[in-house]
Amino acid sequence: MADRVPSQIGKYPIVRELGRGATSRVYLARDPFGERDVAIKVVRPEPGVDPAVQRRFNKSFLNEAALIGRLIHPHIIQIFDANVTDDYSYIVMEYAAGETLEERCVVSNLLSISDVVEIAFKCSLALEYASRQGVIHRDIKPANILRGAEGEIKISDFGAAQFQSGEQTVMQGMGSPAYMSPEQVLEKPLDHQTDIYSLGVVMYQLLTGRLPFFASNKASLVYQITNIDPVSPLVHRADLPEPLERLVMRTMAKDLSVRFKSWSDFSRELAQSYRHLELPADAVTDQKKFDTITQMPFFQDFREIEAWEIVRISAWHQYPQGKDIVREGEIGEDFFLILNGKAQVKKSGQMVDTLGPGDCFGELLYFEKKRATRATTITSASEMTVVKIKAQALQESTDALQKQFNKSFLRILVNRLSHISDRRPLPV
Repeated sequence: MADRVPSQIGKYPIVRELGRGATSRVYLARDPFGERDVAIKVVRPEPGVDPAVQRRFNKSFLNEAALIGRLIHPHIIQIFDANVTDDYSYIVMEYAAGETLEERCVVSNLLSISDVVEIAFKCSLALEYASRQGVIHRDIKPANILRGAEGEIKISDFGAAQFQSGEQTVMQGMGSPAYMSPEQVLEKPLDHQTDIYSLGVVMYQLLTGRLPFFASNKASLVYQITNIDPVSPLVHRADLPEPLERLVMRTMAKDLSVRFKSWSDFSRELAQSYRHLELPADAVTDQKKFDTITQMPFFQDFREIEAWEIVRISAWHQYPQGKDIVREGEIGEDFFLILNGKAQVKKSGQMVDTLGPGDCFGELLYFEKKRATRATTITSASEMTVVKIKAQALQESTDALQKQFNKSFLRILVNRLSHISDRRPLPV
């Protein structure tokens, strides 16, 4: 497709380009009859494409328009017109200003938990409506969900949709592998539960900035989707309410009898989970956590993206004076960083050291790669604020974040060895 922006497509004057893909462009245009702004998706055939293949594509392209044209819902992009020419095909649709959710799937730019719940609820209403009309989307992903400035939600791109009645199927097998259900990647018969699964993957990514499954090739990804259970999103975002965590995991259940059987069941449980999302008025904001982390010597070499990842996988706790934070002999999986206050380190009831802001304890569990027995008791000697991170969460984090933590832990080890040379007591 030429890079030049056309002045007009069909009867629609073009205002500007909105976006592009490998073989498609999306333009902002003006509908002179409806007196409204519209978005026009234009697709040109690839050079040298087989005519028979192109005819099938043209048919599926018009089917997309026919499918969505019958879906009139406040959270579904409306289709107004479509046409196929010798040179290109185009669909004229409702123009929804805003951003796709792709930009909100990175750890440094995540939405609030309540915003994610609201988005999922609105999507479930739209997809339940589509299901009642006999339509399964089959390609639910962040790029196909638009969010306006006021929080309005629109689902787009039903190009991979199919009728549940089986009368017609558009582009069988299409979809984005990372968001596809086990039954979809195995090309089994599909119903609305495949969209429930995909919306669960979207929620997982919006909440954590990570996909539940990631692989370097499609075969490995398909194996994970069909055989491996995803890591709990709590591992990647420690402040996630447990009812919401359970809901997300249930949407991605491989067993269809465990996954939500209907959209109404999903919406009802989501609304129930929403009641648990309110935080205390003095809760520390994510921005405050980020600012505090970046000022700590422990994180002096960490990049912004890694600091945001720490915000997502950590939980912040305040302890009064005299509180045992960990106890000798108990099994644990967390390690801690002290933000403020002091702590006493005791072994067999005897104090062996004190810790202060910037110190950490329990980090040996990270290297154990499993739950292990605590070697000391750590007691708050004053009011304390600590960052708590599960060893598993760090083990499941990005390679870049693990390398930075390893460097910081190494600095601590060197300092502790210098304590030994000075004959000073050490925490264990």
